[in-house]
Amino acid sequence: VEGLMCIPPADENPGPHFALLEKLGKEAGVAKLSMGMSGDYETAIAFGATSVRVGSAIFGSR
Repeated sequence: VEGLMCIPPADENPGPHFALLEKLGKEAGVAKLSMGMSGDYETAIAFGATSVRVGSAIFGSR
């Protein structure tokens, strides 16, 4: 396993979900954390995201 990924429920604050993934990553010794999308990537980065998905911010919504 190279990393972990988190997509929080759309109707919830993503912070607690990102915090949990950060904790699990540290406990497992995993360096790569994929979390955060166009609407919450800044929060994800604050919790240690190494990969974010920002397609909608660049290309617009589908």
